[in-house]
Amino acid sequence: MSEFKQLVFSGVQPTGNLHLGNYLGALQKFVALQDTYECIYCVVDMHSLTATLVHDDLVEQTRGIAAAYLACGLDPKKNIIFNQARVPQHAELAWIFNCVARIGWMNRMTQFKDKAGKDRENASLGLLAYPSLMAADILLYRATHVPVGEDQKQHLELTRDIAQKFNNDFSEKIANLGYGVEMMVGEEQVNGFFPLTEPLIEGPAPRVMSLRDGSKKMSKSDPSDLSRINLLDDADTIARKIKKAKTDPAPLPGDVEGLAGRPEADNLVGIYAALAGVSRENVIEEFGGRQFSEFKPALADLAVEKLAPIGEEMRRLKADPAYIDSVLRDGGERASVKAEATMKQVHEIVGLLAN
Repeated sequence: MSEFKQLVFSGVQPTGNLHLGNYLGALQKFVALQDTYECIYCVVDMHSLTATLVHDDLVEQTRGIAAAYLACGLDPKKNIIFNQARVPQHAELAWIFNCVARIGWMNRMTQFKDKAGKDRENASLGLLAYPSLMAADILLYRATHVPVGEDQKQHLELTRDIAQKFNNDFSEKIANLGYGVEMMVGEEQVNGFFPLTEPLIEGPAPRVMSLRDGSKKMSKSDPSDLSRINLLDDADTIARKIKKAKTDPAPLPGDVEGLAGRPEADNLVGIYAALAGVSRENVIEEFGGRQFSEFKPALADLAVEKLAPIGEEMRRLKADPAYIDSVLRDGGERASVKAEATMKQVHEIVGLLAN
């Protein structure tokens, strides 16, 4: 019996402008992973409907995410890059997972509680079932790893729960059909159809905070544009936002422990570390004891060096929508081959007469 082939899946919603947090938390990692894994990167346009059904510019937003993928360095030949709506098996598998998952599991999702707020009865069913579609996105390709931020870790745990319940509910059928694959569940070696996907959470800045308030996550919905660095910002704008970033009056501490209780200082040190590819300790070793008036220009220069070329390339790509569409079309065709193979076996396991 074989083991699951290592494969990475991840996706980004086409809602709003991408910013530094998206780059450090996702895109930069995507580029690094393509050298060691087979990777599938999706623009999850169907997910964007859960919060707002009607979009005036969803097509352009979808192309914008694809442009960001390419501008950051993802190779469309080495990776599969596509948009979710091109592969209808995502929605088909999500329906089956809706029947596997339990309502209690969905009600416990922190993100649903946050987004639905007090008016939960008026939230869309899609918002509640969002994690089921996310599970389908991942497991449709039987992905073994997903690079996720802390805010998505709970959804990945739910994906594992769905996979394990499916494997348990259909264990006899999976074995009879010969579709089981070996994997470890704790210390026990078992076999199942879907892998228990592992998270990839790494890097010195897993959470990038607002430049105006170090206690809040950097967000594209923040009303202040000074709170974030957008990937489409030009060099002058990037430098200006870094120099205007909120700090405290004390110099940088002499050790990392000294960043405790100083959220803005900790955020800027983390951003520098992530952009430079070094540890927070390395940054403090170089800048400890120095004033922000010295540190901010160095951070601004580094941010401009890393991010301005990405913005320029994104603008060039967005001016050629036919090329972006060709990349997504080719990726969709390649993704569909894998998706169809999975669903053919799922139909047999579940007992659907569809083949």
